[in-house]
Amino acid sequence: MPGFLRPLTRAVTYARWLHILVGSVIAWICGAIYPGLPVDARTDWLLMLVIPVPLVVAAAMVPAMRRVEGLQARMLLFPSPQPPGHERHARVDDADDDPGISVAPSASWRDRARTALWLVLRLEVGGVMALATVQLLGLALSLLGSTDDERTHASGAFLPTPSLGRADILLSVLPVLVVLALAVAVGHGMAWAARRLLGPSPAERLAALEERTEQLLERNRIARELHDSIGHALTVAVVQAGAARAAADPEFTDRALEAVEETGRAALDDLERVLRILREDGEPAGERPTLTDTERLLASARASGAEVDAEVTGPLERIPGPVSREGYRMLQEALTNVLRHSGPVPVRLRVAVDDARLVMNVRNALTPSTSPHTGRGGSGLRGIRERAALLGGRATTGPHDEAWQVHVELPLR
Repeated sequence: MPGFLRPLTRAVTYARWLHILVGSVIAWICGAIYPGLPVDARTDWLLMLVIPVPLVVAAAMVPAMRRVEGLQARMLLFPSPQPPGHERHARVDDADDDPGISVAPSASWRDRARTALWLVLRLEVGGVMALATVQLLGLALSLLGSTDDERTHASGAFLPTPSLGRADILLSVLPVLVVLALAVAVGHGMAWAARRLLGPSPAERLAALEERTEQLLERNRIARELHDSIGHALTVAVVQAGAARAAADPEFTDRALEAVEETGRAALDDLERVLRILREDGEPAGERPTLTDTERLLASARASGAEVDAEVTGPLERIPGPVSREGYRMLQEALTNVLRHSGPVPVRLRVAVDDARLVMNVRNALTPSTSPHTGRGGSGLRGIRERAALLGGRATTGPHDEAWQVHVELPLR
């Protein structure tokens, strides 16, 4: 099918045509009262399009009217795709997934003014389109008529209908094509105008941007949660399995399997909590582990064969919730990094809390697998630095005094 005829096969063309014609309903109602229907003079038709203007402007002052018009525009000017097999007929070429039409009530006088302009535009364009549709379809019928009187009566008062004999029958299709072309062109124009007059206000755009930013931050946080928790569990399981196989000691194997089981259960609990966050809008932050659960991390690392020399000073329970939760994840990632890249090596861990800040330091000896470049670009260590920066602190990771060190300082005020 030629490209210029393709819009005639799509449902959106006729949905937009209907939306345009519905806009003239108030004009026809007012015209029935004054000057009365049927009207004969052109001034009477003009009055039909002018008299309702104050009414639609007054209606636009009602905040809910903007929401009503937005819903209508979304439904008819930008219809959603139809069921499978019909997308080709419903697709809107000039629209993307977001039509850019607000469905929120008017929140300011600027919103009311834009709604008023839209209603007046719908009234005038709808009225003119209704008259053109009636006249052109009447002309098509008149060309099929048998007498000049029938032809003139059917076509109305505006359009001449010369008699062309048998050619009338063939030419009767031309007014129909003109009406369809108008429906396509005016439909595109109304869709363009709807985006400008019913589109989101600057305040709504800012609110949508903030909401989108919050969603992205939440997704990144959940990704870090999964990386830290599941990554730690898998690292412990791999280290334990390798150590048990190398030791060939039934007693050690039993302890290794027990450690794998405990770590796996903890990881499943974390996974269930994260999935619950994804399923629900609320975030059960209180269920997330904090630095008061540090012993759980130490037990897991020690069960993997690492010799952890831990020193914790200061009241961990007084650390603010967000700092304590993020601190736990940073400490978990630091220990996971040691096990993943160095294996069960001696680790020195220091956690110090005072009135102003939290300091965490994790050190382990450098091995051939932990060269000065190991882990520098890893997502885990990068996540530690990002978490610290978001909390207003700082984190450094890398070689220090012939050891690999993760050093974190977080403010508590």
